[in-house]
Amino acid sequence: MIAAVAPDYEVAVLGGGLGGLGAGAMLTRAEIADFVIIEGTQALGGTWRDNVYPEVAVDVPALAYQFSFDKYSQWTRVYAPGEEIRRYIEHFADKYALRERCRFGTVVERLEYDEDRGWWRVRTSGGLITARYVISALGGLTEPKLPDIPGLDSFQGPVAHSARWPQDLDVPGTRIALIGTGASAVQIVPWLTEHAAATFVYQRTPIWVMPKADLPIPRAARTALERAPGLHTGLYLLASAATEALMTLGAVYNRQLKPLTRAVEALGRLYLRSQVSDPRLRRQLTPQYGFGCKRPTMSNKYFRAFGRGGAELVTAPIEQVTATGIRTADGVHREVDAIVCATGFLVTEAENMPKVPTIGRGGQDLGKFWEEQRLQAYEGNTVPGFPNLFQTFAPYSVIGTSWLFMIEYQVTHAIRVMTETRQRGAVSAEIRQEHHDEYFRRTLRRMRNTVFFANNCASSNSYYFDRHGDAPLLRPSTMLEAWWRARHFDLDHYRYRTAEWTTS
Repeated sequence: MIAAVAPDYEVAVLGGGLGGLGAGAMLTRAEIADFVIIEGTQALGGTWRDNVYPEVAVDVPALAYQFSFDKYSQWTRVYAPGEEIRRYIEHFADKYALRERCRFGTVVERLEYDEDRGWWRVRTSGGLITARYVISALGGLTEPKLPDIPGLDSFQGPVAHSARWPQDLDVPGTRIALIGTGASAVQIVPWLTEHAAATFVYQRTPIWVMPKADLPIPRAARTALERAPGLHTGLYLLASAATEALMTLGAVYNRQLKPLTRAVEALGRLYLRSQVSDPRLRRQLTPQYGFGCKRPTMSNKYFRAFGRGGAELVTAPIEQVTATGIRTADGVHREVDAIVCATGFLVTEAENMPKVPTIGRGGQDLGKFWEEQRLQAYEGNTVPGFPNLFQTFAPYSVIGTSWLFMIEYQVTHAIRVMTETRQRGAVSAEIRQEHHDEYFRRTLRRMRNTVFFANNCASSNSYYFDRHGDAPLLRPSTMLEAWWRARHFDLDHYRYRTAEWTTS
């Protein structure tokens, strides 16, 4: 038995991005009303609030990039630009009255589980907040990762990360160096070639790029979506299935579906050939690793930015950043006026998993556990020793179709456990060690069939791989399986504890 008094809130949701807002809306729909959303900045939006670089857009169809219980009918393009995603976020927050739930400007600094009371102490920049349950929705793509390049601090011009794009960056008439060729770079490069005097793209590893069916959605079609919910649901499912077929199935079931992966790779090479006529440049832009080893993307402009001579592709390794430019290993020094680092985010690094120091039952440190025992979590969500703690982004949680779908199935899991805890008259629920361990063993077995261990990923420099040599980002399952598991995992896999209620 544990003694407990009522905490400040039943649920503390950490983060005001799509994860936190989705959790807030789903708690509201489940009639769990006593919750707070803790947001470190003064605005909602998370990744979409921070990423405002030119031409930023979602890289899956907008019809799949929305919550299934709140589909948005005002998308103007198949692949929505960033400002439309931000409008959806504003609409969503207003519809579910989530702003009034938010504590803005409150940075979460530490989580500590109080065993005597069966709740969490959330230490923040604004003081202590206590909550029976915590849903951590602090995100996975939020902390920019700057490259470790000698001399970067010595550059005399502006140095910016794509996720912190300075609105006063003077591009017209200037010479810009862009470091990186990931999804953000693919969107930025064509814009730079149209506005800068010269664009140098420093590539370590090429990326698989597919054609993008980015068509406008006519007003009549948007009206039809609004008036016919069944049609909207059908298109949501169709867009999700199509995205999964292209982006996920070949990665998750690579050994079983090798012909599918080979067909997609052939399509990628054919598309590159249609865009770039120079054989040497084409070789430089062709990945030597399998499709899916790192996240692919889509663009109708990226390859043409090189093919028409607007951007210079630099494949020689960077040796040194100087006060006025960048010197590569071949001895060439290119003078530039500004450097943009499109070098991604901290993902599976220790600084990002977990986001904040997290101390569980018996003083267990979550970061230390993951560092010593490998990244792992039951159903990609919870860990033994950390009762009442749920995570929207945890090891083996990401579904390759839509980040919002991941949020939904993770919060569905959390709400089921919270509801069961209430019904049992308990105050805490903790995943049992044996079920957690069996789930991890099963996950590792399934990972052997994925692209990461079956399709020449060694040269990909992929953020999917962690310091242990695992690829703990992608959940090795389909959307349908994740949806089913969230609704049908055995609730007896958790251990529930009751309390003696006191008034002090």
